Amino acid sequence: MVKGLVSLRFPMAKDAERFYEILNNPNFIYFSPVESLEAERRWIRGTKKRRQQNIEWNFTILYKGEVVGGVGIEINYHRPYTGEIGYFVDEKYWGLGIASEAVRLAEKMGFEKYGLERIEILMQPENKASEKVAVKNGYLKEGLLRNAIILKDKRKRSVWLYAKSKEEYLDEKKGRKQRGNAGRPERN
Repeated sequence: MVKGLVSLRFPMAKDAERFYEILNNPNFIYFSPVESLEAERRWIRGTKKRRQQNIEWNFTILYKGEVVGGVGIEINYHRPYTGEIGYFVDEKYWGLGIASEAVRLAEKMGFEKYGLERIEILMQPENKASEKVAVKNGYLKEGLLRNAIILKDKRKRSVWLYAKSKEEYLDEKKGRKQRGNAGRPERN
């Protein structure tokens, strides 16, 4: 169980090297590699401006105080009440529930602090670990978006669309407060 051991904070310049290391792991196939450490530093420097413009809300994932990944909410330009969560976790920490907890913390901010009415998670069909994260956090599969993303190598990929509304989030929250965890599996 990782609840209470995972926290989020805004990215800092010192996170660039760690993000670069995680994202360039050859076993990490669902994000394109970062072109250089300097590119990662530039990206981190731009996060404050993107927050101020309500374009993206990016966070460093900390596990027991150590940088283990990142999670963010990208705001839909045409529907600013909708955000898309994306995340990555260092391979050494896969399978511990860290991504699930980071998504839970990010969605709480998205719905309660940033005024979102809907949050989506997209994943390639073969990415079963991300599908588990979405399901574990109560996101519903809405369908397959054919050829919806283009990777850096110019290949088109289809992705599953999972989503949760603010109403569903509040119902979940209310249900936990009324019944606690009696009869429900512990979220970790």
